[in-house]
Order: sequence, then C-alpha cells, then structure tokens
Amino acid sequence: MSNQTKDIGFGTQIRKSPFFDATLRYGAEAFSVYNHMYLPRDFGDPVENYWNLVNAAILCDVAVERQVEITGPDAARFVQLLTPRNLSQCQVGQCRYVLITSEEGGIINDPVLLKLGDNHFWLSLSDSDVLLWAKGIAVHSGMDVSIREPDVSPLQLQGPRSLEILKALFGDEIGTLRYYWFRETELDGIPLVVSRTGWSGELGYEIYLRDASRGDELWERIIRAGKPFGLCAGHTSTIRRIEGGMLSYHADMDMNTNPFELGLDRLVDLDMEDDFIGKAALRRIKAEGIRRKLVGLVISGPPIEGSNTRFWPLLAGDIEVGTITSAVYSPRLTRNIALALVSVDWTGKDSELLARCASGDHVATVVDVPFIDPQKQLPKSSEQ
Repeated sequence: MSNQTKDIGFGTQIRKSPFFDATLRYGAEAFSVYNHMYLPRDFGDPVENYWNLVNAAILCDVAVERQVEITGPDAARFVQLLTPRNLSQCQVGQCRYVLITSEEGGIINDPVLLKLGDNHFWLSLSDSDVLLWAKGIAVHSGMDVSIREPDVSPLQLQGPRSLEILKALFGDEIGTLRYYWFRETELDGIPLVVSRTGWSGELGYEIYLRDASRGDELWERIIRAGKPFGLCAGHTSTIRRIEGGMLSYHADMDMNTNPFELGLDRLVDLDMEDDFIGKAALRRIKAEGIRRKLVGLVISGPPIEGSNTRFWPLLAGDIEVGTITSAVYSPRLTRNIALALVSVDWTGKDSELLARCASGDHVATVVDVPFIDPQKQLPKSSEQ
C-alpha cells in the first residue's frame, strides 16, 4: 500500500468492491463510504480528472451503486408503489431515472431503474438503505414479491470516446444501444449488463458486473481496450456533475426535500390510477405551493478549492434565505458555480445574494441550471 493510502484505515466492517484492488493499483488516494462500501474519490488532481472525462474517457468504480432486485408475480405493481413516476410505458430493456418517496413526500433515494423482465427489476441506488425500506414495505403490502441485493457491481465508462472503447470490447453493434436502454451480454465469459447511462453529463455507459470474482479481470480488460483512446482510471467528477445540474443525494436532496422543490415535477404523476407511497402528501404540497426552490448560482471571488464540505448559508441582507448545497470552480467556465436551495422570493434570474463561503463572503448571482448542455445533447448524442 502506498504512502498516500496508509491513513485511510480500511476495515472489514465496510465492504470493498470487486474493483477495489485495481483502483489502488491505478492511483486511488482517498475513499469515502457510500452504501456501506468504500468509494474511490481521488485519483490525484480533480481538474485533470475532469479534463480526462471531457476530452477522452474515464473508468470509475461505482460498485457502491448497489442493486435492489425485485422479482415475483407482483413485482411490477410493487415497484410502482415505491415511485411517483408512471412506469406503465416502461419496456423490458429500458432504464428510468426515478424517485422513491416517503409517506411525507420526501425523497428517500433517486435510483436508476432497470427493467430486466415483466416482473424483474433492479434499482441502482444512490446512498441510502432502500433494500431495508423495500423489505419493510413488502412485509405489509400483501404482494407476492422477492427482494434481495444481487451480486451486481457497476463500473462507469464515461466521456466522448467511451463508445469507441465499448466497440473495441463488444463490436460495432453495441453502437445501436439507445440512451437509457441496456442489454444483457458477456465479455470473455464475464456476465454483464451494459447500459447507456451514467453520472457525468457526457456520453457514457455503465457496465454491471454479475460475478464479483471477476472484477479485477474486467477492470484490466477495459483499461487495455481503452488505452489507444486515452482512457484513464478516475472518479466521478464533482465539477462536471454540477455543471450538468446533476443532483447528489445527501447534498442536494434528502428525505426533507420534495420533488417539486428540485424541479423534478416530470417524475411525479399525481393523475395515474396506481397508488404510490407519498401520493396524498405530494398532492397537498403541489396544491399549497413550494417555499423554496433549487437554483444555480455563480459566486464571485477566488476559485473554490475542491468543493464545499459544509452547507454554506445564503443571505439577503441579514436574513438567511437559502443554503448552498454543492459548489465548485469550473475550469471550463472559469468561475465558481453552485447549486442551492433558496426561498422562492429570491429565485428570480440575476437575483443577488450574499454567499457565506469558507473563504469569506461573496456575491452569488442566480442563473439558469444546468450550466452546460441544458438539453443533454452530449449523453443523448449519436455515434461520435
């Protein structure tokens, strides 16, 4: 173990991904814990990681995105009970970004759903214990379902050259995979699911390993195929995800945040016949109107070092009117940018507030979000 990793304090009580040893070999220097598993957060300079993503491709260990597998005769009905997004048109082979809401309308998780069969689903999780939530709901649902965590660990292959790398691995036909669709396949006998999804705002794919014993083998196979295309080991980019207005659970939302505050109304269907947890509460919240709203900010002052590790207050005069949830310096935009939850009275474009940052007080101006590619043309783009 290198000097950079000696003080991480790895233990047996926190799980390691099938790619853990590979990430150490390829320069992982810092980890956090996400879904009770170590998540590589640092491969050196985060700006270099950002440019690797934007200009070529990066391979990220995101095995922390654990899967909750729901099967059984009532699986489709049960999954609909968990989410306010209408799944009636979701087809086998399709992914959907969904919210899981509490009885009070708060957000418990914002997973990507994969429909593997008419009554076979995966929920690819952000950081909260949905396995336990779903099992608790199932006990009292009266539905015939089986809920478990399968042996599935995803990698993210993201960046403009990710398709070229994928073709080198799987052949040209993989280029027909549409945005937010997936297919079950294999590579050198390694069982996989490949989806055209990711958390980068760039063209990208997720490769779900279905046999943890072959994690190191899969990692090295992808790295070899990607070398001619500039592929680097890396980590999910905070810079790029904030530029793209992509939300992070526990930072930009949690159980005290509802979909309407986040501008995620499209993920809530209050008119569908099927019931879902939180339906009555969300109807009430919509009727009463929201009191705060997620906005983008441009913050004056020197470049933010890294990203915020605390929630920074936003003030109008002497009154606190909001909170900066995610902030970073964008080397492409050459300015500090942020996401914030702000009182609706101060969410008009070009409104100016005072941001109480770690480096001092700075002017924060409300702007449109996403900051880059608001129509998501990059991840939706056809072959490069």
